Amino acid sequence: MPPEELLSLGFSKELVVLIIAASPIVELRLAIPLAIITFGFPWYYALPLAIIGNLLPVPFILLFLDAITRWLGKIALLDRLLNWLFERTRRRGKIIERYKRIGLVLFVAIPLPITGAWTGSLAAVLFGLSFRHAFLSILIGLFIAGVIVTCLSLLGWAGAVIAGVALCGIAIYSLWRASG
Repeated sequence: MPPEELLSLGFSKELVVLIIAASPIVELRLAIPLAIITFGFPWYYALPLAIIGNLLPVPFILLFLDAITRWLGKIALLDRLLNWLFERTRRRGKIIERYKRIGLVLFVAIPLPITGAWTGSLAAVLFGLSFRHAFLSILIGLFIAGVIVTCLSLLGWAGAVIAGVALCGIAIYSLWRASG
């Protein structure tokens, strides 16, 4: 549902940002520019709002995906769709399979379609990461992606590239030190 329709239904701008951020595919990649450019929120308000919204579906996916897919898999059409989705996630999730937590952080941190919290949560379940490690890795990845998108919204491509490289380097170093 477009943001204008949500606003016309009486939703506050904050709630619209949360809903957009919690939506698959667009996630915070759309929520942050919407909040900053369209709604005029300051970056320090837009960024945490979008991260919170993007995190909302993560615990449910991590905790209940297996049970839901077993139930939905009983319907032939949905079973084929789920198998296609899982195979596609496995192919794109090679970095997660190889590097586990660090790979999940990097996968979620890249602010491109099909690399956000939804797909990261799905991949975490498929590759058997624990809830705690998956949630923390997704949170760190969302923070990095959020800073990149915020810099892109405010400073253009140069700011986003600088922020992305710096934050990914810090995250990798921190996780590497913590796991070693």
